Amino acid sequence: ASNHHNPPALLRSPLAPMSVTAWQRAAAATLLLASATATAEQKPLWELGFGVAPMVLPDYRGSDQSRSYFLPLPYIIYRGDVFRVERQGIFARLVDGRRMRFDLSFDAGPPVDSSKNAARVDMPDLDAVFEVGPSLEICIWNECGARHVAQFRLPVRAVFSTDFGSIDSQGGTLFPHFNLDLRDIGPGGGWRFGASLGALYATERYHDYYYEVLPAYATVTRPAYDADGGYSGARVAMTLSKRFRYVWVGGFIRYDNLSNTVFADSPLMRTDHSLQAGLAVAWVFAESDEWVESQD
Repeated sequence: ASNHHNPPALLRSPLAPMSVTAWQRAAAATLLLASATATAEQKPLWELGFGVAPMVLPDYRGSDQSRSYFLPLPYIIYRGDVFRVERQGIFARLVDGRRMRFDLSFDAGPPVDSSKNAARVDMPDLDAVFEVGPSLEICIWNECGARHVAQFRLPVRAVFSTDFGSIDSQGGTLFPHFNLDLRDIGPGGGWRFGASLGALYATERYHDYYYEVLPAYATVTRPAYDADGGYSGARVAMTLSKRFRYVWVGGFIRYDNLSNTVFADSPLMRTDHSLQAGLAVAWVFAESDEWVESQD
């Protein structure tokens, strides 16, 4: 999260006017928070809500500086036959079998203000990124719609950066990983727990976006550097959430180990470890009259 995906401390009222950059961060946070609840049953076709999401994110994977955020969190659910917006993310389900699914999946990442990052001072800012591409899911323990299921997932995504004025291609990513999804667990039931483990790979263009140092921005302590494509680190993540009648709560923690990556020698790499964590609370204030069968 896309994996995936995903900024001094930002403390804003959700109702306060927000800059373009703040909206970029809020959009990235919406996709970064991943989890859900429940089993196959009748649910509204769509739901709308709004909440807040405090979280801590590194400026980028490999940065030794992190930021705290208190971001507005749109809560949007749409359970269409093909296109879906769920708490796991945004995707289009192209094939839905008992043991295999094929989705069109999405992910996003926040922008970076280089003037506030010691490694990137006097370098261009990093725009927000979004990713889109097919994802193959093979259920290896229980069927895909089961309450408890283990899957092998293979999302392949094209990456684009945007300042909301233009869009630029930034290569692509590959994230083969194993995922465990346990639904309707915990005290009183209704809790959903997810865990995943895998390795990331990315193209040279993607790595250059974050780790390249052009000669024009080289200094005595920051030599010019051109990244390669290939291994981009190992990742483990966990999520926990529950939907109450009118309130949804969720949280996540994600750790990346960047040892032996192809960009390990970049002067912008200040640490081999990357930790992200966040919470979210959303109030659900509207839902459709039409109900559909759902396993989300």
